[in-house]
Parts: sequence; C-alpha cells; structure tokens
Amino acid sequence: MNFDVTEEQEMMRDMFARFLDENSSSTRIRAAAPSGFDSALWTGLAELGALGLRVTEEAGGLGLGLFDATLLMEEAGRTLVSGPLAEALVANRLLGQLGGDADLLTRAMAGEAVVTLAMHDIAAQPRQWIAGGLVADAVVACRGNDVVLVSVPEAARKAEENLAGTPIAEIDLASLDAVTLASGEAALATFAAGIEEWKLLMASALSGLSREALRLAAEYAGERKAFGVFIGTFQALSHPMADLICEIDSAKFLVWKALRSIVDGDANAGAQISLAAWWAAGTAGRTGRHAVQTFGGIGLTLEHDIHLYNLRAKAWPLVAGDPDDWLAEAGRRLYAGEQTSLPEVGDLPVEFDLGEDARAIQREIRNFFSKNVTDEQRATFHYSWEGHNPKIHRQLVDANLAFLQMPKDVGGRGLSPYEVTAARDAFEEEGWNNPVAGVSQMVSLIMHRFGTDELKRDVLSKVMSGEAICSLGYSEPGCGSDVFAAQCKATQLEDGSWRIDGTKMWTSGANLTDYVLMLARTDPDAPKHKGLTMFIVPLKAEGVTVQGVHTFMDERTNITFYDNVRIPDSWRLGDINAGGRTMAASLELEHGGGFAKVQRTMLEAAVELCGEIPVPGMGKLIDTPKAQMRLARTYANVLASELIAYRANWTQVHGKGNGAYGPMAKMFSSELFVSDSRDLLDLTAPYSLSKRMGPAGVVNLEYRHAHGTTIYAGTSQVHRSMIAEKGLGLPRSRN
Repeated sequence: MNFDVTEEQEMMRDMFARFLDENSSSTRIRAAAPSGFDSALWTGLAELGALGLRVTEEAGGLGLGLFDATLLMEEAGRTLVSGPLAEALVANRLLGQLGGDADLLTRAMAGEAVVTLAMHDIAAQPRQWIAGGLVADAVVACRGNDVVLVSVPEAARKAEENLAGTPIAEIDLASLDAVTLASGEAALATFAAGIEEWKLLMASALSGLSREALRLAAEYAGERKAFGVFIGTFQALSHPMADLICEIDSAKFLVWKALRSIVDGDANAGAQISLAAWWAAGTAGRTGRHAVQTFGGIGLTLEHDIHLYNLRAKAWPLVAGDPDDWLAEAGRRLYAGEQTSLPEVGDLPVEFDLGEDARAIQREIRNFFSKNVTDEQRATFHYSWEGHNPKIHRQLVDANLAFLQMPKDVGGRGLSPYEVTAARDAFEEEGWNNPVAGVSQMVSLIMHRFGTDELKRDVLSKVMSGEAICSLGYSEPGCGSDVFAAQCKATQLEDGSWRIDGTKMWTSGANLTDYVLMLARTDPDAPKHKGLTMFIVPLKAEGVTVQGVHTFMDERTNITFYDNVRIPDSWRLGDINAGGRTMAASLELEHGGGFAKVQRTMLEAAVELCGEIPVPGMGKLIDTPKAQMRLARTYANVLASELIAYRANWTQVHGKGNGAYGPMAKMFSSELFVSDSRDLLDLTAPYSLSKRMGPAGVVNLEYRHAHGTTIYAGTSQVHRSMIAEKGLGLPRSRN
C-alpha cells in the first residue's frame, strides 16, 4: 500500500505550486476579470511544460502520466487558475493522439493559442457552453461518428456575465468551420476517454480548491474571537469542518482509486471515475458555502478572497451540466452494464493492495470456517456480544487466529496492520463479527504494554488461551463519551490492594466475560484527566452485579455495579493517577478501522434485494434509475470509508504522523453507514421492514446496527472535535 508520490512528482508539484503561488494570487485573479483569463499566467504555465504535460513525446509533449496531471490540477484548484486548464490538457492530448493541425498543437502547448473541449455531441447539442470558450481558438468535439476540430473566430466569442467570472461562452458549434480529425469507433473511444480524463482532472482541481478554502476558514476560526472566545471553539463551526476534511480527503482518494482501478483492469473503473467527479463537485460546493459562513459578513464582500473559492467551486464543474448526472451515470455503469472508454494512466505510485501476506491470512481464515463451522453455528452469528460462541473462539485461539496483533513472543500472531485489516474483512465475510475477539485482543495488548508480571501470569495468560474474555468499563451513567468524568472510585487500602465502588454503564458483554478493563477515579481532588487509574477488575468477584440493558439493535449491553470489590495492586495498569496515558493507548486501538466492511455487506444485501423486488412495467427495482443512483451513492461511500481507513493503516505502518486519521476513519464511516442504511431501508421498502432471513433481514438489521456505530467507542461529536483539533489545527472545544 502506498499513499506517497515519487520524489520526481513531488519536485514537479512543488515547481508548479511555487509558480502558481506567485502568478495566480488573488490580486492576479481579480486583475483577470472580466474575461477570467490570465494570458501571462497561461504563457508561464506553457513555459513550464504544463500545457503539453499529457501530450505524447512523439507529438512534442512531455508524455507524463495522468497521475502527474492530477497533481498539477490540485495546485491549479488551490490557486483558482484563471483559464480552462483541465480542458486544455485534454484537448491538447486529443490533438496529439488524433493528428490534425500540428501547428495549432505547437502553438497551444506554447501558450500562444487556446484549445478547449466540448462536453456533448454536437450532432445532438449543437449549441453548448464551452469552458474557455471566450478565449478559445478551437474546440475539440464529437460530432456523430466523427471527432472534429472546430475553429472559433473572435466574432463567435461573446462575453457574458456569469457566476464566477470564468471565460465560458455559449457557442453554436454546428455553425462554425470544422475539420474532421478522425472517424469511427476508435476515434470516438479516444474522445470518450478524454472526457473521462477531464472528469478526473476536474475532481482533482476541486479537491485542491476545497482544501484551500477549508484551510482559510480554519485559520480564520483560530484567530477570530466572538463573545470573548475563538470562534473555532464553536462546535457548530468546527464539527462541519471535521466532516468536510474527511470529504475532501476522500475526493482525492477516489480519484486515486479510479486511476488504480484503470491500471489494474477493475471492471468498476468507469463508475469510479464518474463517482470521483460527482463527489468532488458536491464536496467543493459544501466546503465553499461553509467557508463563507465561517467568515460571516466579510465572507460576503468582494474584497475578501473566500467568495472566489465559493463561486468557482460551483462554476468549474457545472459547465458539463448537473453533477448528479455523473451519479446516474455511475449507477448505470455499476448496475446496468453501461461501458465507457478509459484514459491511459501511465506510471502510478499509489497502491491500495494490502499485499500477498494479507491475502494469505484471508485464505487461512476462510479455510478455518469452511472446516470447523457448521451451518447451525453460522445461524447464531450476530455482530453483538450475543453472537459469541466459546467453542469457536477457543478453536480460533488454538489455530492462532484470535490474537492477530499480539506479539509472537507472548503467543500472538504478530501480524502487520495490513494483515489485520485483511483478516477483519475476512471475518466479516464469514459473519464472525462479534466484538469478543477484538476487545479481548485490545485488552490483552494493554495488559502486555502496561501490566505487571503477576497480572500477565494470572489474567493475560487465561485470556490468551481462550479460557477468559474481557469487557470494557469506561462509560458511566451521566458521563456519556466523556470517559474522563468517571466517578467510579478506586481506594487504595493499607495493604496496598484496591477497593472498587461505583457504577459503569454500557459494559457490553459483562454477562459473558470474566474481566473488565476499568477506568476508575483514584484522586477526587485532582483535575479530572489526572486523577484516574486503569485496572483489570474480575466480573465474577463478590460485590459485582450485572444488570442487562437491551437495545433495538438486537444487542444486550449492561449496567455493572461494584460494591467493595477487592483487587490486588498488581492488577493496576500503569502508574497511579496516570490512567489518561493508558486510556489514550486503548482508545487509539479502538478508534481505527472504521465500518467499511459492514457497509459493504449492507450494500451487497441491498443490491441483491433490489434484484428481487418487482416494479410493474419496469422489471426489477435494480433496473430503475433511482435504485441505480442510490446504490451507486452507497458504493461511493463504501469506497471512501475504505480509503480513509487504508490511509490510517498506512500512516501507522510508516510513521507518517497523527492527523486524527483513526478518529476520521471511525467517525466518517459510521456517519455514512447511518445515512446509507436509512436510505437503503427506504429504497427497498416495504420488503426491508421484515426481519426475515435473507437480504431484506440484512438491510433491516444493518439499519438498526448503524445507529450504535456513531456512539460506541466514542461518539461522532467527540471524534469531530479530535479531527478539528488535530487535523485542522482548530482551538480545543472540550474541557
């Protein structure tokens, strides 16, 4: 797996970034009005090779890959380039591929002429809005069975006030002189691939635009005060920013995923291109709007730069029409067999393959379930603690498939984060997704890291052998996700042992487990983050009472009461009053991963159900445009969740820093899970109301399941605050 660009690509990006910082400043952007085209900037880009970046070397260009072009477009978006750069990159490449006016191509790559692109077939739509049409010398277009080069005389270029002051123009292309560049199936495929390339370039530009708009807003929110505090502490501003940075990162990663899929020959590559464009357009619009809201009144003024980002966020993609058309297109490509031609990508450093070792552990898990688990046992599987099967758990321990993250020298498997991610996917496929193994492994890692030799001998050994399992005891009545507000007391006695008194809430699995990882208050006079200590507490001990609490998600959780429960000091984890450090380590382990694998299971069930539901006069539900669009949206959300989680994996493996990537994976995927589960329940109604076995029951269950995912392991609100602070540098909004 790799999320890094090459050294050469980094140098190229830096070169363009420095040039654009100097030559596409807000002052230059304003000076380019009213035409919206900066001829000096265009010439400078040409001198750096930008306009011939995608033209083959045989045709006189640089012959660089599509990934290189997306890096350029990110910087172009960040600096709001005044000119039809994405369109020119594609049009110039098409001229080089299809032949024709070699002199025009030379002048276009030198910045002496502007060649742009028509998005729609002239034969069907002769009059079109053209990006850069106001300054274009020629337009490359499709006309029926031909790809043509339309010459645009100055008289045909009519300026018209528009949303963002860009150089668009409505041109009657059919009335102008045109030269046929090529005809037939191959020519049309080349042109179609060019349109797909434009979508990826535009998505990259919108990603760069969105990131810069959000950076400006976050910077302002960290400086501007209202009511005596920085406005960045207002969660009404910071929490939407946390959502948006997840969307913005996903926009870029969806472009990368589409490129990777083209290279790998993935049949869904065409749909992924459409979804990348649709996603980036929506993200840019939402980001621009929230950035203006953050700046308040001054964000509405022409003097402030943020309005430029807001308007171009909408103007750039809309030249092709309604972005929801791309979502509909993706739906047809995924679920109606629609095909498209794909652009050539070239060298691509990004990689989302978890590796052969990851595939090997998946095969091992599948073989285990095939050999050891009966259909009757599978029928009892459930994602909650109630799905625990002690026999299968011990068999997994014996097969060394239970403690995958634990080091080998203490009896674990010692797998890499990539292998662990792959293993979790395989367990999900098998339906073995109850939390027993995950929580026991997390508690084991904490005991291994912070526990005494006696604790490891008396407790860790039992957990690692499969003889015992563990729960988590963080939350308390009235505390919610504010785990550091814990009031359950641990009092040290004269002999050094501890007495535990108090109540814990949401102690899921306590009716089944043997031990609980507990955060208890050991110094009531200390600040709440500093007066806490972590312990292992036996749940079968005298003084422990477990009371069941049942949820509409078909789960049982518990309230646990502790009355004069005694434990030795050796069962303490870490130093006294230093539970915050131990807690942080455990939360770090709990936050990663996300819910992409569960989202995918839900999507697959919904697709199956849509293939069964009849629609009078239209076949099955999946044959309808509305179903295709909504399933495609969920498919995009699954991809985004996977990619955000993969980035968290990758940064962990390579030590790339902590930008709250784990909380991003958990929060973002759980929120998408909730919204998609609600939508798919609606889409497949009334069949989805049933809890019957099969896809309807899965959609029903996942709708209920999704609600809890935004709450347990820390609510989305807490994670949004973490993302805003660590990922965007906003001031702390929590006490």
